[in-house]
Amino acid sequence: MPDALSLPRRQLLATALGSAAGLARASERPPLTVAAFPLVDVIAKDVLKGWNQRHPEIRTEVISRQYDDHHTAMTTALSTSGHLPDVIALESSYLGRFSLGTGLEDLSAPAFGAERFKDRFVPFAFETARNREGHVVAMPTDIGPGSLFYRTDLLAQAGLKEADLTRSWEDYVEAGIQLKARTGAYLIGDVRLLKDMIVRAGTPPGEGQFFDGQGRAQITSPRFVRAFELAQKVRRQGLDARVEVWFNDWAEMLKRGRLATEMSGGWMAGQLANWVAPGTAGKWRVAQLPENTYCSYGGTYYAIPRRSAPERKQLAWQLIQELTLDRQRQLEAFRSQDAFPALLAAQDDPFFDQPVPFLGGQKARQLWRDAAQRIPAVRMHKQHKFADEVINAELDNVLEYGKPIEQALADAQALLVHRANR
Repeated sequence: MPDALSLPRRQLLATALGSAAGLARASERPPLTVAAFPLVDVIAKDVLKGWNQRHPEIRTEVISRQYDDHHTAMTTALSTSGHLPDVIALESSYLGRFSLGTGLEDLSAPAFGAERFKDRFVPFAFETARNREGHVVAMPTDIGPGSLFYRTDLLAQAGLKEADLTRSWEDYVEAGIQLKARTGAYLIGDVRLLKDMIVRAGTPPGEGQFFDGQGRAQITSPRFVRAFELAQKVRRQGLDARVEVWFNDWAEMLKRGRLATEMSGGWMAGQLANWVAPGTAGKWRVAQLPENTYCSYGGTYYAIPRRSAPERKQLAWQLIQELTLDRQRQLEAFRSQDAFPALLAAQDDPFFDQPVPFLGGQKARQLWRDAAQRIPAVRMHKQHKFADEVINAELDNVLEYGKPIEQALADAQALLVHRANR
């Protein structure tokens, strides 16, 4: 089938809107709608400005809700087939829940032909959008290559080097002990972030963070034991500040130099520079995560509801392609919103070779680009979000109430086995 981006305007309109008489009444038709959450909605609106100039006869609308409200509303809309938008933006952690149902269109079907775009994206981003049957149910637009942010001044004061943090997860914790003793700074804000990374680092290829390729819970496996044991050591040594990301006390500690490291996606550099701790400019650097762990902190996908209006699906598909395959659009979103592009063609721009002033002139985008190429695809399970909540609850039981690690993981395993079979 021809690439929809190159379809003649007359052919596209004829396909999507029918006859010339229908075009004359376009203003009476329901708008082409995109449901999104903050920052993604800004990007979508920017793209639609150009879209509307080329297609003045097609009304468009971006429906924006807060992050959790958006995904809750989309869950309800897909299950009831009511108030469905034409295009849905989905954050990657919710993709498993949505992809394993029947609510999303199979974009690899001949009517869409998404498979022909596979090689245009970083491998993990495209493969993550496959459901259990191997069908592509969404198109990636941005990713969050993970890295370790660290304070160079605090490391120097503690007599440490970058390699002391990154050789292994055990070395990372040992470096934290020295940091705390010599500077008073905490190694990390929330120990759950450390637990998450160790669990991800040990995930076998082709499996999910909590479930294997056959959907069986893997919570009692060695990687979870290691993650819980190191988290317990961090807590006993007083290395975590017990503050959650995005809360005021977390931001205040970053401003005051009380947190020595932060594990996050590359987009965190922009958040620190523009909002959280602009006064710390030049004091931060980034490195690959310990043990060369590669993962993505978040990411955005666009999908089409299976039961949305049939007469607008080809328009929705063309819009998704413009949102995900247009190199210039991707670069504009990266520059303005720190939305790291999943599109490979957007990663060869000179912008990636420019120093990042907030990071002391480090060419950090090159590091994130390298990480993006190495991130493994992780299978998403429909119970991913629930499993994450269960594991965090059991970690709290270990850290706060002294529950034995073996028992905590066994209880989590039993609950997820029961839930996964429902």
